[in-house]
Amino acid sequence: MGPEVVLRYNTLTPSENVSQSYFGCGPTALGPTSRCSRGFYPRQKPYNPKELVDNYNSGNFFNSFNFYSGADPTHGYVNYRTQGDAQNMGLINSNNGQIYMGVDHTTKNPSAPGRSSVRVSSKKSYTHGLFIADIAHMPGNACGVWPAYWLFGPNWPASGEIDVIEGVNLAGNNAITLHTSSGCSMNIAGSQSGTTLSDSNCNSGNGNNGCSAATTTPNAYGDSFNNNGGGVYAMQWESSGIYVWFFPRNNIPADIKNGAPVTGNWGLPVVAFNGGSGCNVDQHFQNQNIVFDTTFCGDWAGSVFSTGSCSGKGSCESYVAQNPGAFNSAYWTVNSVKVYSL
Repeated sequence: MGPEVVLRYNTLTPSENVSQSYFGCGPTALGPTSRCSRGFYPRQKPYNPKELVDNYNSGNFFNSFNFYSGADPTHGYVNYRTQGDAQNMGLINSNNGQIYMGVDHTTKNPSAPGRSSVRVSSKKSYTHGLFIADIAHMPGNACGVWPAYWLFGPNWPASGEIDVIEGVNLAGNNAITLHTSSGCSMNIAGSQSGTTLSDSNCNSGNGNNGCSAATTTPNAYGDSFNNNGGGVYAMQWESSGIYVWFFPRNNIPADIKNGAPVTGNWGLPVVAFNGGSGCNVDQHFQNQNIVFDTTFCGDWAGSVFSTGSCSGKGSCESYVAQNPGAFNSAYWTVNSVKVYSL
């Protein structure tokens, strides 16, 4: 195949954002197996973060995030708890140097509005950055569950939304999605093979559907992610686009471990959302907060509950209400979330 081609992702000036054909092959985040993609990608410069801006860990996480306790905007069967309630109910802790965020998995037929859980968002907002989340455990596969690690800004969808980890019910693979106001279309040239874009229009469904990339990366979501010890999701957000990498626990790059990440060393991202002429990224994505949550049923998990492996279990809400033990593994254990400037 010839020498390996390494794609590098970093902020460009408009004059540098020139598409080049490429043939990218070589080791990826999955290990030594070669994966190749053919297409076009924006010309990129080598990337080196200027500084570590924020390091959210067990020592500061719950003081740095707000707890949302209102009605679920996605109409889930969930009771989002305040920090005090979550602490008293054992839904959160910072034991063993890790950030734990879980759900009530003991109460049968909880009172309205649904099963207790938490939704937290960072007090600080961001525009651009390299976000590296080291996650040991995410909510496991279960009918009715809908976990997400994401970012979004005010006046949704005008300030955009970036879903780094998301899925529902018994899904085996991660869905990475962008949501925007009208006028933003993305391509995913330069993504790992096996990643497919369902819709290039990030305002699809008035922003509710967005432009979603279906992935096939092994051990990157749900039970398989947890059984493999979790891993690291890295998301780089810059003027030229939004790029997401995943590294399983046994293949995290040394530069990430050493606190000096260099995205140009990582090979193709799982998905590269390229703005180009189709989307002014800086116009559609700004002032976003980091969010972790676990909800149940609602607009996505509930709407597809009667299809696939969860069919035959009755309604989504009745199943979630009557089977608390099904959600024993519906928790996040996060080692850290680090944010680097570009």
